[in-house]
Amino acid sequence: MKRFLLLITVALLSVSMQAQNTVGLLSYAPLEAYPGYNLHFPHNQGTVYLLNNCGEIVHSWPDTSGFRPGNGVILRDNGDLVVCKGRGGASNALIHAGGGGEKIEIRDWDNNILWSYTLNDSTQRFHHDIADLPNGNILAIAWDRRTDTEAIAEGRDTALLRDGHIWPEKILELQPIGTGSATVVWQWNAWDHLVQDYDSTKNNYGVVADHPELINFNYATSGDNPDWMHSNSIDYNADYDQILLSVPTFNEIWIIDHSTTTAQAAGSTGGFSGKGGDLMYRFGNPAAYDQGDSTDMVLFYSHDCHWADKGISAGQPDYNKIMVFNNRAGADFSTVHSLNPVFDTYDWEYPIDTATGTWSQAFDWSYQRPVPQDMYSTGLSSVQRLPNGNTLIDVGRFGYAFEINANEDIVWEYKNPMLGGNPVSQGDTLSINNNIMFRFNRYDTAYTAFAGRDLSAKGYIELNPDTGFCNLILSVDDIIESNNIQLYPNPATDLINVFFNDVIKGETIIEVLNIYGEIVYSSTINNEREIQINSEKFSSGVYFIRVNETAVKKFVKL
Repeated sequence: MKRFLLLITVALLSVSMQAQNTVGLLSYAPLEAYPGYNLHFPHNQGTVYLLNNCGEIVHSWPDTSGFRPGNGVILRDNGDLVVCKGRGGASNALIHAGGGGEKIEIRDWDNNILWSYTLNDSTQRFHHDIADLPNGNILAIAWDRRTDTEAIAEGRDTALLRDGHIWPEKILELQPIGTGSATVVWQWNAWDHLVQDYDSTKNNYGVVADHPELINFNYATSGDNPDWMHSNSIDYNADYDQILLSVPTFNEIWIIDHSTTTAQAAGSTGGFSGKGGDLMYRFGNPAAYDQGDSTDMVLFYSHDCHWADKGISAGQPDYNKIMVFNNRAGADFSTVHSLNPVFDTYDWEYPIDTATGTWSQAFDWSYQRPVPQDMYSTGLSSVQRLPNGNTLIDVGRFGYAFEINANEDIVWEYKNPMLGGNPVSQGDTLSINNNIMFRFNRYDTAYTAFAGRDLSAKGYIELNPDTGFCNLILSVDDIIESNNIQLYPNPATDLINVFFNDVIKGETIIEVLNIYGEIVYSSTINNEREIQINSEKFSSGVYFIRVNETAVKKFVKL
């Protein structure tokens, strides 16, 4: 593993080696980490933060009204924020569980509320997550409260009922109207796609194993908890017009056809798939549809299931793979994965193995920490495949995010510096559930939402921050500089001469990166031995010249 240690002068070496942050930025290898800005919505408080890779605040959307994460948040390409908010169990005596939301807001870059819509009453409540659609509509997960009487009529085992109600899931497509209302233009209800083998005199009776496209109404790893499914993430695939839902109490992810009408979504025909609202695909636990047992299970209370298509183009190898954080993969550790289900675009289906009656239960990539217990969260958490192939992981219950490269080396680390939603001081120690965060995502520096915006550093979340840490330590590793590149003058004030010991043959890309890993200069040269770069407009600090993404040389701009 290459080790990177960014020092302005040798005299600062001993200072940097002694630095050891406990919160905020913990380590950073700017030439290895993916450049971008991190969207961060810590629990137990109301502000959404945008952080640079040094852990500095570059923008925020504060909310002091008492609302807190409820839970997902999305930054649109025009700079608007779509955010789920709630006030916990106290806001609804009948429907309350972890991840409970209440309203969805759209706020502009300047934090003006453009739209706010609430769904939180005796029969339904937003929870956990949202997905943005290309037409500006929003997909939202909601609990759909049904009485015991209704549940028994549909074939629910009476031993799996308590408190007089049960909450299956529904998905609503909301078309925002004005500043505070919405039209439900499409919906899907789990209630319409049940099968049960408990009571032949009730609705939905059938052989569960013969109907993998339906939901076993009496599959209940959560016992008699009314929060029967507890779906915790939703995603939309515009290429296929499909919805991906994480259902952790089933230890599964499901894919649903969105090309249907609402009437078709309530049945088993229609849409591109011809299946209506029945499940097109399910992965993680064949036992949920009586086609296996616990030894076949590969998902364990998963979170943040989504297609890798944000910032990743169709030509890249990970495009449209499914990413998942596998919370309870072991008794004391979690794992993260990608999978690449076969999709037949001719028949518009995910083919099932007729011999086993299941879909493949294989990942195409998996990761766990070398010390497995270093990545463990029983709930929350996220994983993001970045455009350069790196992977950004959020260990939710410890408020800890880290990035690994293709070699699985850690190239960036950050710890949410909040205790119960209040900033702590650098040097304070936080433990499990002190600083939880639902998700942690990075947006490319070239994302259109950032065009023309002020993204200068505006301080830190933590108190008494180590303001020199990013410049001095950044990743605690020895930088291996190329002997084939010579720079002068160094430090530089304006022009810097770049001299190659050997002629660089063929077209060659030469770049200058700042300490955030952002490319501030790029050019293509051909069969040249010496060039000049004008650094006059660069801010003072440490920079790196990189040739063909491999050879590196450091210089200082005064």
